[in-house]
Amino acid sequence: MANNILFLPFRKTTSLALSDAIKQYISSKYDQHPDMFKQDLEVIDSLRRDAVNVREPHVSGIKKIAAYAGQLSWMGGKFPIDIGADFTWYPALGYNTERPLSENNLKFELANVLFNLAALYSQLAMSSNRGTTEGLRPASNYFCQAAGVISHLKTEIIPELRATPPEDMDDSTLESLQELMLAQAQECFWQKAVMDGYKDASIAKLAAKVSDLYGAAGDWGVKSQAISSEWIHHMTAKHHHFAAAAQFRQACDCLERRKYGEEVARLRDSISCVNEALREARYLNKVVLADLNGLKHKVTEDLKRAEKDNDMIYLNPVPPKSELKTLDRANMALAKIPKQVSEPASFIGDQGEFGPPLFSKLVPFAVHIAASIYEERRDRLVNTKIIDEHEILTTKIHDTLRSLNLPGSLQALEKPLGLPPTLTSHAEEIRQADALNRLQRSFSDTAKLKASDEAMFSEGRELLETEASENERLLMKYGTDRWNRPRSTAAAAKLYKQVGEYDGYLKSSSKSDELVRTKYRDCEDMLRILSSSDRDIGNFVPSSRRVAIPPHLEGEVSHLRNSLNEVSRLETRRRRKIESLREKAKKDDINTSILAEAARLEREFTNQILVPAHFEDFFEERLHKYDPDIEALQAESAEQDRLASQLATSNTSFVNARKGDSSSKEREKALQRLENAYLNYKEIVNNLEGGRKFYNDLAKLVGKFRDECKNFVYERREEAVRLEADLSLPPLASLSMQQPPPNQHRSYNTRSSSTTPQTFSPPQNQSPPTGQHSYTPQTFSNPASPPAQTYQSPDIPAPVPTRAPVAAMSPPLMPAMWTPDMPIKFGGMAPPPAAQPNQQQGGQTWDPNKGFKFE
Repeated sequence: MANNILFLPFRKTTSLALSDAIKQYISSKYDQHPDMFKQDLEVIDSLRRDAVNVREPHVSGIKKIAAYAGQLSWMGGKFPIDIGADFTWYPALGYNTERPLSENNLKFELANVLFNLAALYSQLAMSSNRGTTEGLRPASNYFCQAAGVISHLKTEIIPELRATPPEDMDDSTLESLQELMLAQAQECFWQKAVMDGYKDASIAKLAAKVSDLYGAAGDWGVKSQAISSEWIHHMTAKHHHFAAAAQFRQACDCLERRKYGEEVARLRDSISCVNEALREARYLNKVVLADLNGLKHKVTEDLKRAEKDNDMIYLNPVPPKSELKTLDRANMALAKIPKQVSEPASFIGDQGEFGPPLFSKLVPFAVHIAASIYEERRDRLVNTKIIDEHEILTTKIHDTLRSLNLPGSLQALEKPLGLPPTLTSHAEEIRQADALNRLQRSFSDTAKLKASDEAMFSEGRELLETEASENERLLMKYGTDRWNRPRSTAAAAKLYKQVGEYDGYLKSSSKSDELVRTKYRDCEDMLRILSSSDRDIGNFVPSSRRVAIPPHLEGEVSHLRNSLNEVSRLETRRRRKIESLREKAKKDDINTSILAEAARLEREFTNQILVPAHFEDFFEERLHKYDPDIEALQAESAEQDRLASQLATSNTSFVNARKGDSSSKEREKALQRLENAYLNYKEIVNNLEGGRKFYNDLAKLVGKFRDECKNFVYERREEAVRLEADLSLPPLASLSMQQPPPNQHRSYNTRSSSTTPQTFSPPQNQSPPTGQHSYTPQTFSNPASPPAQTYQSPDIPAPVPTRAPVAAMSPPLMPAMWTPDMPIKFGGMAPPPAAQPNQQQGGQTWDPNKGFKFE
């Protein structure tokens, strides 16, 4: 930093032919040929080239970046977010600026482009001449626009990213950058007020707000992984600096209003704030440091004068800080989102600043989504609200027939010998459909679909469990203070919620499958008989003796037969109605109509990007065509209730008329069992078809769930690798560029070649040397004393090797600066004079690998 403000650096990217991905997508997904959009494809590549090559703070770059961002927003209505282009960008902040990130994501591209627009605004503000009031005005405006772009990026773009944002675009980082831009904009207003000679009270209000904004920026910066410590120190110093400036200006206002005691109190608080800011001095650049020292000098001089005048002349009591009124704030800096960013569609058009809309003749992607939504709603309406309700009615009438033992009892009486025609037709249908093998294949296919769904679901769930265990292991390793990223359940709350939902679906479907199999096992033996020859069926159904039917019974038989025939005709009409309804839904092609509706919406709302929600009214009107079918369902339900009641009445009369006749009981029972088996077969076929459709639909859901789990686990592991790499770096506090003062004792911390920690014994007659030393507490033992002493006080320095005192020796035998080739001897007494000439021979050369020995 060579200035007293900060600016955002540009994000870098690699070259990319976006047109290739768009061309490929149009070819594979649309009915239109890519050559129809040749000019648009060239324009989009040109726009990207111009936007990503903006590297200098010039106003011409605003249009280049904003035009590309605006067309990207417009294209979001034409293409899906994963268009097939891998956009590669390098972070602008943090410790991984050389590690590129690649995403097949249009929103990721848009987020990076808008970040560069915010960076451009901040650099334009820095390059403005802030030494004049004319230059401060555009500088503050640029900072406000930079904050606005960051705000739009944070609230509108990042939430739609559908992926973990880059490290320097998370909430904490963007919040910090937004507050920083606002703080610097407010600082421009403060500086202009000072230049224009505003009143001290007004300047104090502006400065107090500057302090607040810098403080908020620093607080968010501490939570961010991308804001550097240098920036945090800068923002912290600025926070205290402007708190001091605010109190100083308020003190000047107190002097003017003759509040001399309050003046002294505020000047003292100003000095305290300046000193807090100067605690960051070693991390600040010269400009910021010079501003702080200048303010301190001015406040110190004023404080001396104010204290002297108050003590000798005014004698006003000096209130404590707690009694000082909190300074008011004057907020002049607001985040301004440029209209080119918030309303890009208004700048796109034949006469628009960003040029005509690209790919305007391409059917919007929202139209395809809307068509899919309509088809899903139509199928749900037809299948759930109409066809399924018809099937429920059919099941009810079958249950009624079973409870009345019909048509078995009537067939046994009408045809005591041979097989009834209805039973024969049912048996032929069973044989033609190869019912048993068909059901077995359906059961097998359903089981395979279910197993596939369970495998995909289990794979996704196991991925989540593995990731959670990995995160817990790292949490145990580093602790919650250092490993402070969200837990797995919080980071992927949606996926964990889906685990419970899909597990419930599978368990519920298993119960349904078992009910269907039970129903099949109950009627399997009867279905085998129905699928056999007529002779075998005739052998199963006993004949009864022919009896004379009295006139009164004949009338009841006729009434019951008519009621049964009406029920059969109702079922036949219902089957035809269901087939007709399915054919109607199949032919309900919405493509032409929805394209016309899209064209109308584009004409009516020229400045809006089409989204599926715009077609809601169209959907409602289109689905009204099925209202007659829903109304007919209600009428049919009432008709069935009438026939069921009539059938029950006729059967009661029939049973009463046959009292005492047991000649055909066995035949009735056999015929009814075969009829029930046929009805169960029809229900099982419908159940299996519903199960097949359910598992096919579930396969899409669990497949998407598994893919999202893979993406989540991959991103979390990448994040974990980055965090571990950051945690493995030495702390910044341990790095020092300062040399120790030359007059300070040197501390030699040596170890032997073995891994066993060395034990040092201090000299008996030597007091610990004075001075401040940084050391690791160790155990010092004195061989002369039996118990070992442990010194825990941090005030006791590590032992410093010293020479034994020599009597009457001048000059000293050794120079003051020790070198490794000099002998070291530790002792408590001086050697005898006779031994002094041989001292050099008696000494030993110190080997750094052997450590120190204290005698």
